[in-house]
Amino acid sequence: MPVDRPRLASNSASPERIQARAVISLRGVNRLKAGHVWVYRSDVLSAKDAAPGAVVVVTDERGRFFGSALYSSSSQIALRMISSGPVLDFPTLLRERVRNALAYRERLVHDTDAYRLIFSEADLLPGLIVDRYNDILALQVLTQAMDAEPVRAALVTELSEQLEPAAIAERVDAHIRELEQLPARDSGLLSGDKANTVFTMNGVRFRFDIREGQKTGAFLDQRENYAAAAQYARGEALDVFCYQGAFALHLAKSCSRVTGVDSSRPALEVADRNALLNQQEVEWIEANAFDLLKDYSAAGNQYDTIVLDPPAFAKSRKNLETALRGYKELNLRALKMLRPGGTLVTCSCSYHVSEAEFLEVVTAAALDARKTLRLLEKRTQAKDHPILPTVPETCYLKCLLLNVSVRN
Repeated sequence: MPVDRPRLASNSASPERIQARAVISLRGVNRLKAGHVWVYRSDVLSAKDAAPGAVVVVTDERGRFFGSALYSSSSQIALRMISSGPVLDFPTLLRERVRNALAYRERLVHDTDAYRLIFSEADLLPGLIVDRYNDILALQVLTQAMDAEPVRAALVTELSEQLEPAAIAERVDAHIRELEQLPARDSGLLSGDKANTVFTMNGVRFRFDIREGQKTGAFLDQRENYAAAAQYARGEALDVFCYQGAFALHLAKSCSRVTGVDSSRPALEVADRNALLNQQEVEWIEANAFDLLKDYSAAGNQYDTIVLDPPAFAKSRKNLETALRGYKELNLRALKMLRPGGTLVTCSCSYHVSEAEFLEVVTAAALDARKTLRLLEKRTQAKDHPILPTVPETCYLKCLLLNVSVRN
């Protein structure tokens, strides 16, 4: 199990006598033995006296101890493991984990002042996301345990001491709070008084405002893919689902003309401000991507570089077939518009669509478009979004860079 074993106080008693206990089924035990850190509610046989968000000890029916977990009284993920040993002081453990997460980024993150500091299970802090945008930190709390006031206080204190940010902001996902049966809370500053800044990725500058954007504000998981795409881009480029213009502005450094497309006017307004900040000229079009690609393809529009970076089409397994059809249509339209020798950068952030399924769909689209693909690179999320091999849910982003030519 990929969890740390914290040091125990010398006078610590048996964990079962100190904390509430969750008893799990054989299926839950086998999942933990395989290295996963989740136990679903259907595999919790009992959780007597476990308060919402509490740290509980986890045992099987015979009383064998399997570690400590954060308990949720509402989520289908009832237990999120945090240690293979007892945890008597979770706020202190959290502060240690925060320091470990920061040290990991210090070693691996370069050429940016915007990146993910804490990535939930991947940093052994399930239910917590923290991103850095220059001198502002933006966080999301996703579970009952992370919403507890002592935990919040420990988090803000540790981040403040380690990084001395100008501000720490919370971006609230109201739907998640409702699912976790947490009281309503507004987004806003937890410390400091700065609400906006400018950050840099790969030499490209972007505006950040805690009141704007999705998630914590920007899609930092694509940071390394932005730079990779720019290496292959040339000529006339089309960035579809451009959001605030990250791919488009990276492409603008090497392309003669760039067009960005998104259905959100507020996102395009930010994208335009970002273009001005970088002294780049990009054409922004507010449109439905499917409709625009259909019209442009029918009109015979041609490009040398096309980027497809849609939102997640498959929120669950039941949406998989619909998602695959959507990915095929997008890629088919794009492939028809690529000139010989052109570059397709196509992405999926749907966890439920595997890399193999995504590549199969893109390949099928190429066959229908009578195009030949050369796979330049298969990429995933940036290294500040670490992947745990035993927790496949931590690996979700697929990014294919392809050279496209006409089939003879």
